[in-house]
Amino acid sequence: MENKKEVKKVIRKKFSGVVVSDKSDKTVLVSVDITKINKKYQKRYISSKKYKVHDEENKFKIGDKVSFVECRPISKDKKWRVIYS
Repeated sequence: MENKKEVKKVIRKKFSGVVVSDKSDKTVLVSVDITKINKKYQKRYISSKKYKVHDEENKFKIGDKVSFVECRPISKDKKWRVIYS
């Protein structure tokens, strides 16, 4: 028998949105808009959610478009980190 090591590929969620607040140190608040459809009437509407995202260098300001991925928990609410703008 061969001794094989199985490597698990981690699937991370990835989002992109707009920075709405940069007041915290090393943290930005990013708003992500998602278009949804009502089941009964087939009407489209926009739903938004805000995420606290880790920004190590404090380089992103309000209005910047950023992409971010899931990572290990950094604090109670912060489980995301910026990958690029």
